[in-house]
Amino acid sequence: MRTTMPPDEDGGDSSDVDRKKDNPGLSSAKTSKRLNQIDCVRANGVGDHIALPQLAVCGDQSAGKSSVLEGITGYPFPRKDGLCTQFPTEIVLRHDTQASMMTASLLPSQSRSPEEKKKFSGFQREFQDFNELPAIIREASIYMGVRGFSEFADAPAFAADVLRLELVGNTGLHLTLVDLPGLISVSEDEEDVEIVQGLVDSYLESSRTIILAVIPASSDAETQRIIQRARHFDKEGVRTVGIITKPDLINNNTEERVARLAKNLDRTKLNLGFFLVKNPSPDELAHGMSFQQRHRAEMEFFSNQRWKAQGIDPARIGMINLRSFLEDLLDSHIERELPKVLQEARRLLRRVDNELIDLGIERSNAAQIRVFLTQVSTEFSGIVKNGLEGNYDSWDGDFFALGPESCRLRAAIHRENEHFANYMRNHGQRRKVVSGDSDDDLGEESENGDNEENEEDQNEEQLVTEKEMFVWIKEMYRQTRGRELPGNYNHSLLQRLFHIQSGRWKQISQAHIGSVVSLVTQFVRRALKFVVTDAGVHDKLQKHIMATFDGNTDDAHEELVKLIQDERGHPITYNHYYTDNIQKARHDEAKDSIRTSVKKAAESDWGGNVHFSNTPYEMNRMILALQKRVEVNMVDRACSEALTDLNAYYKVSMKTFVDNVCRQVIERHILAKLGAAFSPTVVSKFSDEDLIRLASESQTTSRQRLETIHLKQKLEASLRELST
Repeated sequence: MRTTMPPDEDGGDSSDVDRKKDNPGLSSAKTSKRLNQIDCVRANGVGDHIALPQLAVCGDQSAGKSSVLEGITGYPFPRKDGLCTQFPTEIVLRHDTQASMMTASLLPSQSRSPEEKKKFSGFQREFQDFNELPAIIREASIYMGVRGFSEFADAPAFAADVLRLELVGNTGLHLTLVDLPGLISVSEDEEDVEIVQGLVDSYLESSRTIILAVIPASSDAETQRIIQRARHFDKEGVRTVGIITKPDLINNNTEERVARLAKNLDRTKLNLGFFLVKNPSPDELAHGMSFQQRHRAEMEFFSNQRWKAQGIDPARIGMINLRSFLEDLLDSHIERELPKVLQEARRLLRRVDNELIDLGIERSNAAQIRVFLTQVSTEFSGIVKNGLEGNYDSWDGDFFALGPESCRLRAAIHRENEHFANYMRNHGQRRKVVSGDSDDDLGEESENGDNEENEEDQNEEQLVTEKEMFVWIKEMYRQTRGRELPGNYNHSLLQRLFHIQSGRWKQISQAHIGSVVSLVTQFVRRALKFVVTDAGVHDKLQKHIMATFDGNTDDAHEELVKLIQDERGHPITYNHYYTDNIQKARHDEAKDSIRTSVKKAAESDWGGNVHFSNTPYEMNRMILALQKRVEVNMVDRACSEALTDLNAYYKVSMKTFVDNVCRQVIERHILAKLGAAFSPTVVSKFSDEDLIRLASESQTTSRQRLETIHLKQKLEASLRELST
């Protein structure tokens, strides 16, 4: 391997020295600072998340990329096939007359595992001579596991990891560029063609990548794959620079075709234009050629009359001009794009901070888990408390504002209780009296009394007429006759009538409890999801909370059973509305009876047109007429009073039952205990084993937190670097 020295090491070429005097940008502090800033950001790995300004050397295979790289950098790169073409190579050039250093490192791709990234970070190699570079490239290839350097036959032929070569010394310029694998059109493995194109495309698609498209002069530019890919991603041609190589290998009298392309007059036009350079011949390479010798040979070649006659702009010929153009281009490109990079970095940092908040504190031991669960349970209990109290504008208002209507728990409970109360009032009774006639089978009762148990087992509401209702009362009266005198009813009659009429209460109230339980379950799940983002922890905590909630639900059903059992006992009430309702019903019945009797007496004895006077004679006459029409049926009288008592007692008892279900069942057992299912007090009683079981961090979460923290640190360091 020959060794080509950086420019000016042996005195330098006079034109190059003059160029540096005329163009102080080569060694300006500002250029160096900006490039170093971008390199630091890229070295931090932020380039995997934010597109950074860069130059990318790319082209089809055998287009002369290696020679272009050598010409730009002033350093020789290995030309042996398979060394530099299987992965991107980032070349960092820094001009420093006081120091000299060459280092190689690896930048793992984002797809690498944390273990691989850690392993790659340990790859740091210093070298003194480029003769050492092939061995470093082989070692890097082994790290990447690419085909030919891996123990696996089916290893990938290319890698997205980056070999970073930092070259500090008398380089003559500040520049950073990326060498990409050459595009291939034919391969034994068709998958390799797609892999290379995908790898190259990943660089070209970034709007901050300046594309250095290397095109051999012997080929038609329109047919070059790199031109096609550049047009695809840079449709306006504003960030593509064409570099025409190997002009010494074209046929005679074809210089005009190449010159048209170099002058940007061909079909393939670029806003940034083309540069025409000459690669060293194989013989020149074999004998070794310094940078200055290459420059002189290049100028001598293009001073030939055949090329001078083409009228190509001299500033677009030769590696020296290309180097100067690229340095200025990258400098202006960075100045233009840097504010956008800063803005994106700040945006990404905010997103990373939010991700860390969502991940919560680290949970690698019981103490950390207890702190985490105490924090989560405090937030959860606060949401439950505010939901139950109807404080929807509290500190956790985002939960109530952004969630569905069911998140407003107290409002939803009120709605369900009101629906329950209305339904009980309108449809709670077994037999409901409606006006008009109904089907005959609705009110027919058996005469043998064997259907009472079947009646109680049935839960469907029956619509009956007043007559059918009275028939049923009379049948129950006959079944309960005891030693009471005619016109009275046995004390057990009211009990049996009420039990049958209230037989639907159990089914209705159970359905109401089910609705409330479903509503509260949705609320608990949404509240827990709001405060816990870790899916694994969320599922475990939900099981724990729901186990406690299921126990509370069982207690609620047991309480309901007690209420139902109370209603199955003998009727008892001290509510004055019971007597008020009875008195009102009896007064209404008496008025209706008198009204009917008066009407019949008037129609029969007075011809329907008599006017009563206030005289004693007329009053006695009316009393005698009414007495003739009094019909006393003691059974009907007893049944009528039983029906009146049933309606009065049912109404009072139903209201009490509804209130008891809402207070003693729903409030006492379901709602009042809700916050205690997962509170800081509960967390404080967890054993270490319980804590680890419930909320220990998964490997995935630990890895995600570690990566997020590292990215946050890198972003903060990058922002500090870019802001100076």
